[in-house]
Amino acid sequence: MRLLWGSGRRGQVRFLLMAFGSALGVACLAAVLTIPSILTAHDARTAAREPRPGTSNVLYQEFRDPYGSQPLHRVFLAQTAPGPTLVPPGIKKLPASGEAIVSPKLGAILAANPRTAGLVPGRVTGTIAPEGLGDSEDLYAYIGTTPAKLTEPVELGGFGIGRTWRQIVEPSTLNILRFTLGCIVLLPLVIFLSVCARLSGESRARRLAALRLVGLSTKDTLRVNAGESVAAASVGAVLGIMGYLGVNEFMARVGLPGLHWYPADGRPQLSTLALCLLGCPALAWTVGQFSGRRAARSPISVRRTGERKPPRKFGMLLLVPGLGIIVGYCVLSVTGRDPSGGSASSLLVPGAVLLTGAGLVFGLAPITAWLALRLAGTAKSLPVALAMRRTEVDPGSSLRVVTGLVLLVFGASLTQGVLVELDQASRRTAPLQEYSVSLNKIAPGKRQALAKVPGVQTQVVSYSSWDPLDGSIVPHADLVVATCAQLAATAQWSSGCVDGRIMQLRDDRTGFTRDPKAGERYPFLLKDGRKAMLTVPHGRIDTHSWGLSVFGSGDILVPPSLLPQNIADSAGTLTLVSTSDPATIRSVLDGIGAIAPTSPVEPVGIVIDSLAQLTVIRSLLAVGMVLGLVIGVAAFVVSVADRAMERRGQVTALALLGARAGTLRGVQVMQVLLPLVVGLGGAIVAGWLAESSYLITGGGAVHWDWEGLPLLFACALGVLLVAALASVPMVRRHIDPEHIRRD
Repeated sequence: MRLLWGSGRRGQVRFLLMAFGSALGVACLAAVLTIPSILTAHDARTAAREPRPGTSNVLYQEFRDPYGSQPLHRVFLAQTAPGPTLVPPGIKKLPASGEAIVSPKLGAILAANPRTAGLVPGRVTGTIAPEGLGDSEDLYAYIGTTPAKLTEPVELGGFGIGRTWRQIVEPSTLNILRFTLGCIVLLPLVIFLSVCARLSGESRARRLAALRLVGLSTKDTLRVNAGESVAAASVGAVLGIMGYLGVNEFMARVGLPGLHWYPADGRPQLSTLALCLLGCPALAWTVGQFSGRRAARSPISVRRTGERKPPRKFGMLLLVPGLGIIVGYCVLSVTGRDPSGGSASSLLVPGAVLLTGAGLVFGLAPITAWLALRLAGTAKSLPVALAMRRTEVDPGSSLRVVTGLVLLVFGASLTQGVLVELDQASRRTAPLQEYSVSLNKIAPGKRQALAKVPGVQTQVVSYSSWDPLDGSIVPHADLVVATCAQLAATAQWSSGCVDGRIMQLRDDRTGFTRDPKAGERYPFLLKDGRKAMLTVPHGRIDTHSWGLSVFGSGDILVPPSLLPQNIADSAGTLTLVSTSDPATIRSVLDGIGAIAPTSPVEPVGIVIDSLAQLTVIRSLLAVGMVLGLVIGVAAFVVSVADRAMERRGQVTALALLGARAGTLRGVQVMQVLLPLVVGLGGAIVAGWLAESSYLITGGGAVHWDWEGLPLLFACALGVLLVAALASVPMVRRHIDPEHIRRD
């Protein structure tokens, strides 16, 4: 440290840059390592509040309904006899009949929107504490009632189960999420921390060689180099942990789409602190020992700028098994075979992805050096020749500049594959999505408002025939009030529909759950209590719906003009139709919740928890991409600035020889773009193939993400443009004899 601080302002600035770079890397590392802790804390609290059957003086009944695109959980409790009762976490006592204890978020909704009072019958007497909620946005309520009002009561045995079955992210999906975050954040992070530990490599090597020449031993010379890196990394690790704690306190109050947490959930555990505070200095020590080996063993060649050894080519061998496995799965898909399923794919594909990513990193230097040698031999331009010769001599410095950005593009393709696979598993495969709401739960004035919700394409009303509700079995029929145009727009295929006629729907590819015969008559209840009889017509429409649909086989299609007057709403259902992409589904659910907050909504064919889980995963992957982008850009900026500082002597010598400013800037830009073009090209090809192999082994309908390929090319072109523009101001045509003096 005395040598460092005594070497002038340049050494001190380098130390500060190393410390701040390490701080940024440690903060990103702490964020990634804390994500599983946040999810675990959420699941632990939800598991601790789960009611379980047993024996006590309390009955309970649970309801879990969507409120907009969020799940609303209500637990009705009724005490059957006086005496002490079991209490869940977060409240001090169970609510009495006519009382309710709600979460803070639900309490705010009830206060801001009086129409939602029907969701929580009774007077709100308290709020649930954080230990009884999954997160700060949880919609949860304990409602007191009487045993007679519970339709399906269950005797309460206590609260808390070993593991909740309503996990915020399923275990299998969580493993995929961890692997993806590791690829898009942790791999670039290791490169970035290594770059920070090797700043000013040439000047440091010359200083270490001088120490070695004046008598310092090889071991002590390596200790000097590693000690400086460890000191900077240690200071940076402390600063990074402090910075992350501040960001966590802020983000816990803001949250992410679909994911909120309490500040205590995001605070690092002891294992995370140990890894950050000890792992980063340990990595710096290892890098310091490795980077200072040449100066300690061959100081003369360092001081005399001896010829450097070409980069080793063994790193390229990692691409062979990695790409071999990935391409093998792609070939199986092209030939019509299905390699999905089995435990082998779950091990081979992640291993192939890691080998391919490592091969891109370690194989970039020898490939770039070989390509620079070929281009330099054929170049007719002075800037191109200078840039290629410099890249040929020292491809390792270019490697440090572009590796982070190359891994970022490679990780982006993997992220696309994960999102495509989860999107297939979390929503209907049909292009349309239906939402069913009971007509008697909606005021007549709100029906037109529901049809105008953004994203809704059409609405259809259906009715069921009269049911005596006494347990007896009577013939049953459903009618759907719609036109032929509505049927054609909602069904997958239909034929034979005639406007203005009552006809029966028939799908020969579906097993009939009911089959009303032509000529049979079915009663439908009217508002005045009388019944209107409807005869099943002889005319039939051949149709095929998208899975579960309001247009079911055997239903009777009735034009709006022929619908019996004053038909009762008690047996009616309003069905809204929209596209099935998740963003539209969330928008429609939120719109329905704003207009009819107390009306239960059934998103046909999907589970609201799956939709919420997809939102959480998207948010976490977006955070991972942002962290990867920050790390990649930081590594690029630090490396380019460091190279500019290190090569001031070479730039000064070229300027003294008469090189123009444009020539020097062109050399700088081409030195950055050559390895970047090679790396990004390999990242796009290898990443897209890796994404395809993941989709193929996942067993989904989509095997080739053609829609995501233009996005990867656009990202790569954007990276090249930004890198070229950022490299220009790093060259200053300023002649300073200090930079070319001989020692």
